[in-house]
Amino acid sequence: MTDAALPLAQSYKDATTATAAPTPQQHARHPAQTDAAATTTSPARTNARSVAASRLLINVLPPLAFVVLLAGGWELMAASRPSPLLPRLALIGSELVEIVSSGDAARQIGITLGRIVMGFALAYVVAIAIGLASARSRVAKSFFDPVLVLGLTVPGLVWALLCVIWFGLSMKTSTIAIALGVAPPLALSLAQGLTSVDPQLIEATHVYRFSRRARLRHLWLPAITPYLLSGARLGFSFAWKVIVLVEIFGLSSGVGYRLNSAFSSQNVEGVLAWTIVFAVVMAVIEYGFMQTIERAVTRWQRVAQV
Repeated sequence: MTDAALPLAQSYKDATTATAAPTPQQHARHPAQTDAAATTTSPARTNARSVAASRLLINVLPPLAFVVLLAGGWELMAASRPSPLLPRLALIGSELVEIVSSGDAARQIGITLGRIVMGFALAYVVAIAIGLASARSRVAKSFFDPVLVLGLTVPGLVWALLCVIWFGLSMKTSTIAIALGVAPPLALSLAQGLTSVDPQLIEATHVYRFSRRARLRHLWLPAITPYLLSGARLGFSFAWKVIVLVEIFGLSSGVGYRLNSAFSSQNVEGVLAWTIVFAVVMAVIEYGFMQTIERAVTRWQRVAQV
């Protein structure tokens, strides 16, 4: 260090020392200042509580109002037209309590969920491979376009029937049927997410020589995460429909099998009770799991305040 720079360095050191070391008088706060600070923080806490309460009302009251209106409309229709095909809520409730208290509901839901997880995992792996290839290569896009169109247009019922015919009563039937039904919309959603990335951002990562890991972390993953989540939510709901069809036509356990058994015995209360169990599990997965993950991984996104 030169002699001319020494006074400047010493003055900088003295200034930082003076700034970092407050006087004893600065440590002592006047009571009025403390009260003022408490007064300014209390409105902030009140505002945070009001925001949390408003969010709770927005997220809870509308779905609850829909359920109440649906139940009330059903009860009104069943009371105005007495028929075994339109059971009252009391009969449906008693059937629901029976299948839940006996443990059959938890057992069959667990079997169905296990099949869904296996098929959904296979569909996700296939969809990521096809979506990445379609987004990054025109040749791959042209090659996979007919496959995606075919997969999107063929109903899940057809895949269920074909897999039962091809593979019989086995775990392979449900896994492949779900993968065939779920992979095309997932792949399409992922490809759209990749192609929607701003080309200037892609060029900037090349100009600044980002590594592949840095590009994946800072560019591609934030860009495709919303599409992956929305595709997962739609694909999971579609997987429920496919697995129920497979269980109705070719399996001897699961929610679909129980629905088919109740239908065969003309037990309308049983059909509706199993449908309610099915819907409650789907709601728990959607609101308690899917949306929680979506809020956690997309909290960086800016939301309009107007």
